[in-house]
Amino acid sequence: MDILGFLDQVWLARIPILKGIGVTVSISLLAICVGTVLGVGVGLALTYGAKPLRWLVRGYTDFIRGTPVLVLVLASYYVLSTVGLDLGPFQAGVLALAVFCSSHVGEIVRGTLQAIPQGQTEAAKAIGLTFPQTFAYVLGPQALRQALPAWVNTAAEMVKASTLLSIIGVAELLLRTQELISRTFLSLEFYFFAGLLYFVVNYGIERFGRYVERKTSIPS
Repeated sequence: MDILGFLDQVWLARIPILKGIGVTVSISLLAICVGTVLGVGVGLALTYGAKPLRWLVRGYTDFIRGTPVLVLVLASYYVLSTVGLDLGPFQAGVLALAVFCSSHVGEIVRGTLQAIPQGQTEAAKAIGLTFPQTFAYVLGPQALRQALPAWVNTAAEMVKASTLLSIIGVAELLLRTQELISRTFLSLEFYFFAGLLYFVVNYGIERFGRYVERKTSIPS
């Protein structure tokens, strides 16, 4: 089919495509936000927690990071229902991606906090700052600058991992694309178009990360 014919098919399918993009962005955004908040807690526990807590959180982090995302998705949807926690496909997908994101963000936070010289924490204690104040005013801003590049990569991975949710029936962009292909038989064209849309979403995340990096950089 010529390019004009394909564009005509895209225009006819614009509503399903836009709905698919909306679901993909919504799931990715929720997973990134929830996973980041949980990941900060994981990173703090790995760095400053008591030894039993560090062992527990370390086991959680290693287990989740070593488990394929698809297994987490299937477990969130099918396994949790056997213990009475019935989640819809959307909620199960967000949970699985958020848990996976939290393990990676936790490691990022741990690495950046441990890279900050210990003397800064001691100086904060010396002037009477509590630990929450020390983290908010001394450790957090420095860790943010160092963690941003790795966090952007993790956020982009969440967008790509959202394609796995089609297996539990989440009508995100990939599932919408597959439905269009089954109707039009334009597999190469629509897969290429979907890849372009995923690139646009991830490019937006990358530009947002660059913007935050500029805003938080120390003037030379």
